[in-house]
Amino acid sequence: MLETVVVVFHLLSALGVIVLVLLQQGKGADAGASFGAGASNTVFGSQGSATFLSKFTAILAAGFFITSLGLGYFAKEKAHQLTQVGLPNPAVLEAPKQAPAASDVPVLEAQKPAVNPADVPQAPEKK
Repeated sequence: MLETVVVVFHLLSALGVIVLVLLQQGKGADAGASFGAGASNTVFGSQGSATFLSKFTAILAAGFFITSLGLGYFAKEKAHQLTQVGLPNPAVLEAPKQAPAASDVPVLEAQKPAVNPADVPQAPEKK
């Protein structure tokens, strides 16, 4: 149950970080704002959006890293439980394969030879 909550928060924080990084302007975009390039018409003001978005991105990134550590811990615990239970020996699982006896194999009419091998003349042996 706790692992599912951590996975959901991990995915939401990853998507949030991606969206917030794509929404933010680069450092080069601030040079145009000082000459009246329209940055004052934004929702958060000329400087407010960068501060708000960058702080929220940092919070989500910290949550992402914490959930990454938590998921690593859960994976380690699952691996430890598997080694405690013990895995079966592969040699025991694979039984030796025995070839079937000739009398056990059914012969279909289509598989029977059309000619008796004793009726076929043999080539003389070279000495």
